[in-house]
Amino acid sequence: MRIKSTLSAYEKPIINIEINDHYDPKSALKEENINLTESDEVKIRILKTDGMALIDTQMYFSKPQIEEFEINKECVVMDFVSCNNIETNIDELETEKYLKENTHNIFYSTKFKATYKIPAFEQVNYLIIIFSKEFYNNIINEDWKLHEKFSKNILFKKSSFLTSKYIPFTPSIQWIISEIKNCSRKGALKKMYIETKIRELLIHQLEAIIMQSKKKEIVDEDEYNKLQEAKLILEKDYVHAPTLTELSRMISLNEFKLKKGFKSCFGTTVKSYIIKLRMEYAKELFKDKMATVSEVAYKCGYKDVSHFSAAFKNYYGSSPQKFKINWEIIHLWITGMLVFG
Repeated sequence: MRIKSTLSAYEKPIINIEINDHYDPKSALKEENINLTESDEVKIRILKTDGMALIDTQMYFSKPQIEEFEINKECVVMDFVSCNNIETNIDELETEKYLKENTHNIFYSTKFKATYKIPAFEQVNYLIIIFSKEFYNNIINEDWKLHEKFSKNILFKKSSFLTSKYIPFTPSIQWIISEIKNCSRKGALKKMYIETKIRELLIHQLEAIIMQSKKKEIVDEDEYNKLQEAKLILEKDYVHAPTLTELSRMISLNEFKLKKGFKSCFGTTVKSYIIKLRMEYAKELFKDKMATVSEVAYKCGYKDVSHFSAAFKNYYGSSPQKFKINWEIIHLWITGMLVFG
């Protein structure tokens, strides 16, 4: 399988790699980094092994550009978009005209060819994970009931998306993407870690898409879109989260419908969702062994350390002080294992 990307500003392809279609669990994970920063900024990180390529791309241009992206054989692609305003045209696949920030989808293509019109002064950031059909069959364990229609399209070699529209990231998806991007492991451990995270991503993608169809049955489409907007607002700034009244005004939906709809669609209250986001952030902050409980509390939006400690203990079952000590012990143990083991 050959994967190629060309930009109008450059004569040669910025990506031009080939991976084996065959899935081999023993094949090594190779890394390639591309940095083009003469006049614009192009940073690409590629992780590849037999049957799979992960491409993390960041670009910024002072002039509009056209990117052409091609995959010459049938493939399954997990697509995670973290940018706006990119006009998109994909052969044999019907999609929205413009990419939307923090959205994702999965698609199958017999021969992928896409054109992206990138405006000037727009930060472009996307992560794609490309599988050969054999690799995808292996990680999905051929359990086609998870996505019966999509699997039939693969069987009959019909290019298609798993869902008709790209849908918003969940916090879990954002978290796993961050873990993949920040992975510092090497060799066989890195391959094991990345493949595990890819499987996690696939699970959360499938769950999000399945839940999407169920949620639309609960509320009408307009109300659902407003609730999704509310969810994204909280995810972008849970440290200084708006009050329920403020959030209601921001999405033009009355408080009663906001409270009821949010619980019905997302299985939690607005307040509980804010706490969840803050606690996940706190857990990440505590990985820095120099961070104090009061510093973490403040960074998570709590003015009172005792309120933060109570919320943390209620969420994780242990006090932040105890969690911090346990994390430091685990970190030292892992470090020792890597050094001496």
